[in-house]
Amino acid sequence: MVPGIILIVAGILIAVYPPLLSIIVASVLILLGIGVTSIGYRFKKAQKKFDDPFLDFFFRF
Repeated sequence: MVPGIILIVAGILIAVYPPLLSIIVASVLILLGIGVTSIGYRFKKAQKKFDDPFLDFFFRF
């Protein structure tokens, strides 16, 4: 119920103040980028501890 209310409030705020949409989208993209980077860093760190062919195949960089 709470996520629905948050989405409704966000929709109303976007309708009232349209530049808010670009701020929301930019912040979501930044947070996703930080999350993907941290997951990649943790997998790279785990690769040094464990010799796993899955990690070698998907996370070579």
